Amino acid sequence: MAGVGGPRGACRAREGLDLAEGGGHQGRRRRLKGEGSGQGMSGLGGWDPGRQLWGRTPGCCVFPSSPPPAAGLKGQAPFSMDRVMQLSWLLVSLSLCLGVLPTRAGEGKRKLQIGVKKRVDHCPLKSRKGDVLHIHYTGRLDDGTEFDSSLHRDQPFIFSLGTGQVIKGWDQGLLGMCEGEKRKLVIPSELGYGDRGAPPKIPGRATLVFEVELLKIERRSEL
Repeated sequence: MAGVGGPRGACRAREGLDLAEGGGHQGRRRRLKGEGSGQGMSGLGGWDPGRQLWGRTPGCCVFPSSPPPAAGLKGQAPFSMDRVMQLSWLLVSLSLCLGVLPTRAGEGKRKLQIGVKKRVDHCPLKSRKGDVLHIHYTGRLDDGTEFDSSLHRDQPFIFSLGTGQVIKGWDQGLLGMCEGEKRKLVIPSELGYGDRGAPPKIPGRATLVFEVELLKIERRSEL
């Protein structure tokens, strides 16, 4: 249980138990009552409401040694009742600790979005890795600002799919596409130009929106 509060969790959990066993209110009660006198799992006499649940160091979680005594009972509860209350109190403390732990895995990441704007009924050939594609495209930032378009040049863009010639969002988003099909790709920065961007038109961490039309697929012969 000492390690639940993160990398520094053990520091305060052990410290809290040492303080309780060494001195203070509970230490005096333990010396008066003696060892192993039916005091429950912790062996400490009663619960000190002055003890804090959280350690002084951020991210360091300290569990109380025992729960508050049952209402209406004088002195220490029987061993079986005390054991149940101990377990319940530890579960509550554990849930509180886990609630404040940061969730870093996958945090802030977005997925590629693919939308089909024009479908093709007859599609004998679909794009795959290694195909040479002829496409027209228009690229915009997520605020609508256009940064590039092959339409203005009146010349399609030609590249080999899945070979790293273009950004990852294209290599993934143009797979399984038919000739004549149109797609809209919303590409997160992780699959685009990353933290650095492509100055001066594309800033760092920019989400890119592309409208793409596949004009032609050139399939290389099988080796």
